[in-house]
Amino acid sequence: MNTPSVQYDQIAPTYDRRFEPQQPKPILSALVDLANRVQAQTILEVGCGTGFWLTGLEDAFAGQRALTCYGLDFSAGMLRQAHTRKPTLRLVHGQAEALPFGGASFDLIYCVHALHHFHRQQEFVSTCLNWLKPGGVLAVIGSDPHNTGASRRRGEWYVYQYFEGVLQTDLARFPSWGQVLDWMAGAGYEQITWNPIETIHDFWQGAEVFQDPFLKKEATSQLILTTDAAYQAGLERLQDTVDAAQTAGTEIEFHSIIHIDMLTGFKPPVRGR
Repeated sequence: MNTPSVQYDQIAPTYDRRFEPQQPKPILSALVDLANRVQAQTILEVGCGTGFWLTGLEDAFAGQRALTCYGLDFSAGMLRQAHTRKPTLRLVHGQAEALPFGGASFDLIYCVHALHHFHRQQEFVSTCLNWLKPGGVLAVIGSDPHNTGASRRRGEWYVYQYFEGVLQTDLARFPSWGQVLDWMAGAGYEQITWNPIETIHDFWQGAEVFQDPFLKKEATSQLILTTDAAYQAGLERLQDTVDAAQTAGTEIEFHSIIHIDMLTGFKPPVRGR
């Protein structure tokens, strides 16, 4: 799949600012519950970035049982930030579709808001089955823009409305959850599930929208991938809408309603003959 690429080495030093305005506990709780379910001892995060989630997992199990946590990312800059955050993490520079590990190595493999960055997404899903131990689980966590908009009402993000081309780009690079479930089934996973784990709902009245930290160009891959001219044009559309509402003496709200889901599939256990 030919998708636009974000140069994460450039934004690695400021990437973790995205975690400041929100509470990411539901995702971490879902990962902790899943790790407990399979009694995970070895865990791999693909697209680990700065190690935020891996660190959370290690901290959650501190004093309970030892975890061996690995993180893989294509960005060396992000891995440097991860090492600074948690020197004990085992970090690997590599591609999601070509995991540099031995077979049947992990109890849990997961990715968070990362699948849309992988160039061969279906191959990644099928390859993970080889790296899981029998009974191990793959978890894909993120959102599906195919379920966003007025016609579907599972979500709404004003950025898609005001920044030209952003939704179209996301529809091209994000697989639908239905596709991912089909990939899991076709690869041979069992106990495949799709569960909602979090709904983020933020809204701003009028000019307050410009205080949205995710409106900064470097804050999300969607805006990073826009040209400077397209980004500026989107800001101007927002300003024009705010000005028109003020002139008319009305109030306008800008909404971000984003549903975070977790798709899981288990590698079949070894069955007796």
